Amino acid sequence: MPERKLISIVTPCYNEELNIDACCRAVRDLFEKDLARYDYEHIFCDNCSTDSTVEKLRALAAADKRVKVILNARNFGPLRSNYNGVMATRGDAVLLFLPADLQDPPELIPQFMQKWEEGFQVVRGVRKKREESFLMSTIRKIYYRVVARLANVDLPKDVGEFQLVDKVVIQALRQFEDYHPYLRGMVASCGFKTAGIDFVWKKRERGKSKAHWYGLIDIGLNGIISFTNVPLRICLFFGFLLAAASILFAFVSLFIAVFQRLVYGVQLAPAVMPTLIVAIFFFSGVQLFFLGLLGEYIAAIHSQVRKRPLVIEKERINF
Repeated sequence: MPERKLISIVTPCYNEELNIDACCRAVRDLFEKDLARYDYEHIFCDNCSTDSTVEKLRALAAADKRVKVILNARNFGPLRSNYNGVMATRGDAVLLFLPADLQDPPELIPQFMQKWEEGFQVVRGVRKKREESFLMSTIRKIYYRVVARLANVDLPKDVGEFQLVDKVVIQALRQFEDYHPYLRGMVASCGFKTAGIDFVWKKRERGKSKAHWYGLIDIGLNGIISFTNVPLRICLFFGFLLAAASILFAFVSLFIAVFQRLVYGVQLAPAVMPTLIVAIFFFSGVQLFFLGLLGEYIAAIHSQVRKRPLVIEKERINF
């Protein structure tokens, strides 16, 4: 009898007591029916939850050895916790991210598996439609397209971490040393044969999302900074344009002053104060923007060179 292939599924969680049981049951049902020819491990990465999530995870792990749990010593953020869970996998194929609230549908996993069996090392879930507000959906679409346009790798549009990858991709990811791992970009930078499957990103049914505006902005900036230096180049070119415009303005002012002297015999007093006020505020805003952008890159370098642990774990269960 050939050895059964092992599939790893990673679910990061933080205060998801209302969703943990349903998520675990959905995966178990899949592998008891549609994917019965495979073995699996379901790894939950708890980011120091303050509700009853940990107790529920312990009960699930005690009842089923295929359920494995990593308990973080504190909240290290969703990106680092998820990546640490991916690094703990040992499957022949790995689902990088299955949300505890099941907004990315587990029903799509059999289709992922079919594409993987056909020889695709990366199978991406493409969020063609989102069950969320028009404003958030529009912002996300714009962001994905801006990042894809700026990135120095081929970043797919409308794709998150809901992807099935072969173990060769996991081995490639182990070579990265990134303190702020942007997993979707890291997978894209690895290459390999890729397929995409469209799906509808569902709205959350139970509990509240832990994502907030500041966290989303932080992840968005991390995605841009990690895979492109185009913003710095834009600042460089914009600086040259401003310098050129200033020189041009100086020549125009000199020409006007000479013209007034020759025509009227005196130089007319220009409206100086409004021009100065506008110029000061404009150039101050430009400088602060450039300094902030440069600071984001410096902060990323600062975090990287300090070599702190990606995640500090408190306990592992069923490993």
